[in-house]
Amino acid sequence: MSYVGRFAPTPSGPLHFGSLVTAVASYLDARVNKGRWLVRIEDLDPPRTAPGSIDEILRCLDTFGLHWDEEPMRQSQRQPAYKEALELLVQQGYVFSCSCSRAQLNSQPLYRCNCLEQPPSQLEVAMRVATPAISITVEDAIMGPQTQHLADEVGNFVLQRKDQLFSYQLAVVVDDAQQKISHIIRGSDLYQQTPQQVWLQACLNYKQPSYGHLPIIVNGQGQKLSKQNLATPLDMLQAPALMSEALERLGHPAPCGLRQAPVAEQLEWAAGQWDIECVPKRMQDPIAFV
Repeated sequence: MSYVGRFAPTPSGPLHFGSLVTAVASYLDARVNKGRWLVRIEDLDPPRTAPGSIDEILRCLDTFGLHWDEEPMRQSQRQPAYKEALELLVQQGYVFSCSCSRAQLNSQPLYRCNCLEQPPSQLEVAMRVATPAISITVEDAIMGPQTQHLADEVGNFVLQRKDQLFSYQLAVVVDDAQQKISHIIRGSDLYQQTPQQVWLQACLNYKQPSYGHLPIIVNGQGQKLSKQNLATPLDMLQAPALMSEALERLGHPAPCGLRQAPVAEQLEWAAGQWDIECVPKRMQDPIAFV
């Protein structure tokens, strides 16, 4: 199987240092394995897409020497594919309509959803997975294996919201299959979501990619760097220093003489040294990025 990796940012704002660490790791793993590296824009929720952010993300990746191998995919243009996958899951009996609100469901264990036994009559419903009582084990190239009991630990998760927007869980599975993604290197904040995605892949008869989850980068308050937490955008004028720090966080510190070298030189060096076994095996980096 040929190697195809990907980087899939959400265009709710510019890239930050955590984004850079993930992009560099996935890029290097693809290049070392003589594979292709793709970019997917996860603009699944159009109201959250910041004006101009997609062009800014692509320009930023280019500045850091992270050049993709195909025209970037956009999730906002993939609705028919998600609808087709959802209809197949409905036909297989894996999905049911649910009128319960998020507030009701979050009040568990006092509240019990009866929509599976008594289908709602309302027009506005979410589509949920009737999660089976099975355990899924997923190997991880960085964090090691994890086993998750879907019914007990996850519950009946949403595939399409009441406002008709498709969920990340469904979209990412469909898009990874469409792009023939073979290896996924991403942040550990998605580690526990992986068994759900593996189960959906099996239901849709898709090939399962290999996974590796990186330590997330946190701010001074211990929060994951994110646009929601107002993470500082990458300063492209500081690209060499930021690239050097990203490599160090990934367990591949560059020699002193390269730490201010152009990003292309640093990436060339890193491609010759890259070993995923050297990436720290932890959920988050202990050193805050400030």
